[in-house]
Amino acid sequence: MEGIVKKFFAEMLGTLIMVWFTCGFEAKNALISNMEEMSMVNIIISVCLAIAIYMTGGISGGHLNPAVSLAKACLGKLEWKHFLVYIIAQFLGAFLGAAVVFGIYYDAIMVFTNRNLSVSGSKGSGHIFASYPTGPISIQEGLYLQVVAVAMLVLAILAITKLRNHAAGVELAIIVFGLKYDYPLNPATDLGPRLFTAVAGWGMEVFTYGNYWWWIPVVGPLIGSLISAFLYNLVIKHYHIKVVAKMEIDNYRSQNTHPMITRLKLKKLNLTLNT
Repeated sequence: MEGIVKKFFAEMLGTLIMVWFTCGFEAKNALISNMEEMSMVNIIISVCLAIAIYMTGGISGGHLNPAVSLAKACLGKLEWKHFLVYIIAQFLGAFLGAAVVFGIYYDAIMVFTNRNLSVSGSKGSGHIFASYPTGPISIQEGLYLQVVAVAMLVLAILAITKLRNHAAGVELAIIVFGLKYDYPLNPATDLGPRLFTAVAGWGMEVFTYGNYWWWIPVVGPLIGSLISAFLYNLVIKHYHIKVVAKMEIDNYRSQNTHPMITRLKLKKLNLTLNT
């Protein structure tokens, strides 16, 4: 029980920090600095996300994303009873992170919006906390982009972390995809802050805007997650088993362990390698 509690708070704190960084940077950009170079914005945000993942990786695995947790649960890398705990922690952390940013930038938001909190219009501020369509993009296109991007992201995470067993793969994938996509790719960090804005004064417009766009960043990543788990199990998993077995063989051969133990271990690993 103590272990899962630690993982709960790690996921909650990590997601809170992620939202604090991302929404805080969006708030500063929209309300104060108005930076034009979005590639630099994406780099900074991606590095901040990597930091949050690195902080929690040793405790909970640094998922901080329901899409990652779902894929790992489908592959048997996360117990389903723990999956629910992770999801609750991630959404709660995102909600609280949005509350922190709102408190920090409260005065600036009120001045910018003339105390009229809305999503649309020249004084719209909802985009600080959640994603909304900003151009001529259809529901179908938005869903397609989310599904494909998250499937690629989670597949990269699964592939890299399998070999190294730490959060470095997640960090790398987050940074690379952060440069390419200006979308959350994370149901928790989109829906959590969106729920906060709904109760903080923006109202139901956060759900109705853009032809009820809100479900796209939630459902799309989860579909992409299922696709990534299927592809990993179909294409990559067997290859990785062989690679890991070969790495362990090389490791055991280089160690000065008891000869009998070494021979038995190498025999077992060679059987794995030759299957």
